[in-house]
Amino acid sequence: MRRASSLLRPARVALRNGPKRQLSTKALPPTVQITTLPNKLRVATDTTPGHFSSVGLYIDAGSRYETPETTGSSHFLDRMAFKSTTSRSDEEMSTAIHSLGSQIMCSSSRETIMYQSSHFHKATPLAVSLIADTIQNPALLPDEIAAQQDAAFYEIREITSKPEMIIPEVLHNVAYSKGGLGNPLLCPEEHVSAINEVVLRDTMRRWYTPERMVLAGAGMRHEELVELAEKHFSSLKAPVQHNVPRTSSQPLSTPNHLLSPSSSTFGKALARGASYLFPNPAYPSVPSLKSFNPTYTGGHRFIHDPDAQFNHLYIAYEGMGIHDDDIYTLATIQVLLGGGGSFSAGGPGKGMYSRLYSQILNHYPQVDHCQSFHHIYTDSSLFGLFASFVPAASGQQGGNTSSQILPHLINQLSLLIYTPIPQVELQRAKNQLKSSLMMALESRAIEVEDLGRQILVHGRKVPVAEMTAKIDEIDVNTVKRVATRLFSLNSGNKPTVVCMGHDDVSSYAEVFRKYGLSA
Repeated sequence: MRRASSLLRPARVALRNGPKRQLSTKALPPTVQITTLPNKLRVATDTTPGHFSSVGLYIDAGSRYETPETTGSSHFLDRMAFKSTTSRSDEEMSTAIHSLGSQIMCSSSRETIMYQSSHFHKATPLAVSLIADTIQNPALLPDEIAAQQDAAFYEIREITSKPEMIIPEVLHNVAYSKGGLGNPLLCPEEHVSAINEVVLRDTMRRWYTPERMVLAGAGMRHEELVELAEKHFSSLKAPVQHNVPRTSSQPLSTPNHLLSPSSSTFGKALARGASYLFPNPAYPSVPSLKSFNPTYTGGHRFIHDPDAQFNHLYIAYEGMGIHDDDIYTLATIQVLLGGGGSFSAGGPGKGMYSRLYSQILNHYPQVDHCQSFHHIYTDSSLFGLFASFVPAASGQQGGNTSSQILPHLINQLSLLIYTPIPQVELQRAKNQLKSSLMMALESRAIEVEDLGRQILVHGRKVPVAEMTAKIDEIDVNTVKRVATRLFSLNSGNKPTVVCMGHDDVSSYAEVFRKYGLSA
């Protein structure tokens, strides 16, 4: 799977054939234009200059909307992208992709499935054609599905063997009680054989409707992309009844992540890196069904692995969704806590002054990795800390039990409530967050993903200037207020604790209460 971008031309919208399109009347950045086709598919472009173009189709779909019968569908729709269709054989599809001279890929997350290409400008019509073909005319041949089933078994075994990749999945499962946001990104191994053409076509029929889609482009004239959308997507019809719900509120996955490039592999999708300001979106104007609303329960799980090199301990609380203005403060707190690996190179911008580096990694050599994370969704988020450390049971010098490490993590959250944050430390975190947001958008691929996901969730492009202005408003009192809202004894929130390795934590609720946090 591949991706890339194009040369820019002035963007103008020339309506033809009367009032067939509705142009958005909302205030937009000067380079952004949005057109809604008669079937409700939205087309958005950002005409910032560059040498390449990117185009992507972003769909309000993903593992969050799976049922017990369709679990794993997102995983397989991702893997079945750009295979043979009713109009192109597998060989013809591969030849067309290679002729793009670019990258084209599909990636699924909990709230979004996206098909995206980056290429030279002249390849935009072909890229749109390939995306339209793969979502409207997939052949879903039995031998292709069988090949992906074999690949899925291997992929599942590989990922489950890597704690840093599988524990965030377990964390979601515990935090959201197995449903909705707790559904796995990977197809469960016991359900792989149940994925067939009937399941995939039924899932696509329910999810792949035009009002759930945004076609976004960067680097081409707006009218050009609108014409391509009319040519390739106008045949899509919205269903009379919406059998598949979405959340009623809700982008920012900073889009899974505004701050790092998207990946076509589940490996990166399952990685423990967290997004700062972009969730995995859902179209806000469609009524939701209760079963798809987030049901955060918190809880505890221990996965015994006596052969593990390290113990792994995760603690998390439910945060707010992307539409809550406090999300900017929580993102700043994530940067302030920071963290990383014990062998990370130092230097400017590497986060070596963050609290988890200065107060944990620099003082406890037995801790191999300690980091904050923030998984953002449209109506919820999961915020917390994790540590990987040498276990005492391994017999290595300086090892610790999980119960010994737990207070160090809890204390970092407690300090946000009960100890004033130095102004210089807060300003450093705010500057890092703003620069990360702006530097990420220098990538054409991230630029178009950001645009598509924000239109999908917000119905508009949120300018970076608006984001940075909200970050600038954050002060010491704001941080304390938001931390109190999420972690304090009176918050009513409940922690999620997941431990993997040689030993479990004991009496963790007492430790949370001892440090003045909700248990």
